[in-house]
Amino acid sequence: MATSASPSGPDGERPGPRRYLVVGDTELAVRVCRVLEDAGHALAHLRRPSDDELRTELGYGVSGVAVLMRDDVSVLRYTLAVSHVDTEVAIVASIFDRTIGGELTRLLPHVVVTSPAALSAPILADQVTRAVATPRRRLRLPVLRRSPWRALDPGSRMLFAGATGLATVLLVDFVWLVLSHGGDALLSLREAALVVATVGPGDVNAGRFYVVFSAVAMLATLALTAMFTAGLVEGLVRQRLATVFGRRSIPRRDHVVVIGFGQIGYRLCLELQARGVPAVAVERDAHAKNLRLARGAHLPVVIGHGDDRELLQALRIDRALAVAGVGADDLDNVAVAVAAHAVAPDVHVVLRAGEQEAVAETRSLLPLGETHDVHALTTSYVCATLLGSAPVRLVVVPHLGIDAVGSDGSLTRYASPARRECSHRVS
Repeated sequence: MATSASPSGPDGERPGPRRYLVVGDTELAVRVCRVLEDAGHALAHLRRPSDDELRTELGYGVSGVAVLMRDDVSVLRYTLAVSHVDTEVAIVASIFDRTIGGELTRLLPHVVVTSPAALSAPILADQVTRAVATPRRRLRLPVLRRSPWRALDPGSRMLFAGATGLATVLLVDFVWLVLSHGGDALLSLREAALVVATVGPGDVNAGRFYVVFSAVAMLATLALTAMFTAGLVEGLVRQRLATVFGRRSIPRRDHVVVIGFGQIGYRLCLELQARGVPAVAVERDAHAKNLRLARGAHLPVVIGHGDDRELLQALRIDRALAVAGVGADDLDNVAVAVAAHAVAPDVHVVLRAGEQEAVAETRSLLPLGETHDVHALTTSYVCATLLGSAPVRLVVVPHLGIDAVGSDGSLTRYASPARRECSHRVS
């Protein structure tokens, strides 16, 4: 992106100087400060202020406040504190939880709630689903996209293998006895069930071969029952993030592999789900906060490292629509892109960026894929809202910046500011 950071309207005019307060210790907060500073506005930047410090800065008078922190609780606390001191000042708060955000805007109409995840998920989804429209890809019925035989966790494989084996023994025994009994289906079903239960067969005249078969079948049933039970118990005791059947089963083709199940990864999976595109997420932290949300949202998640070649092969990225590297660390996303291209050279890769320059530098050396600066998107939205023209949507303009489209159709372009520290930090 260009290095100029000053926003300008369609007529080239710049808004008059105002004073703003930015609260937060994140890279996003620093970027918002730089954009407002380059636009000629006065501002104060407080990292984690006390109530007295907050009251002092608000006492000087501000045109708007941006509360940009990583955790929703801190954002909520500072937003309420600002509203207590000044009940009318415009506030932009970065809150991930939609329930908290919705309730906050209902109670405080002058607060605008957004988050990097909410802003970037639709744009990332547009990029990763681009392959849907290409001739070489054809969306198939959901039942054909998923293969329970290739479940990634051992518990699911044992459960499915045991259930399939028991069903096969029952079916073969039933058909054999139906043919032997001249079509007596009820008697045949009863005798086949006795064999699967390892208490039969009864006194049936099916020949010596059937006696041998039933003996082998009962011995095999013992092992199959043990496998089925072990898989069932593991699923009941341990939190299962992916199932053998159903909406949380792992898709095998025409899907999107989302690496990183943080705020952006979770929202991206929800956006893809709403568009009817199957997705599977990969999260390396077995105790990640968003894993508790996966079950209720019917999202399959696999615990592992996104740059693991064997895992990427097991997830069949060679049949995937795209791979999205949306982890919190830019370098991890670069590693995901390199590993994905090593497994499937033609796979479409989309990367999240914004924290480091590593992605931009590496992109000049390797064809990593499409890169989106999540912080640039959020910075554009926050600054446009603070300046009084809350955009209805954002449009990424390659190599130029981001256009904030207002409700009246007006455009305000924001370019990525130069990477430097904010010069107006107070604490």
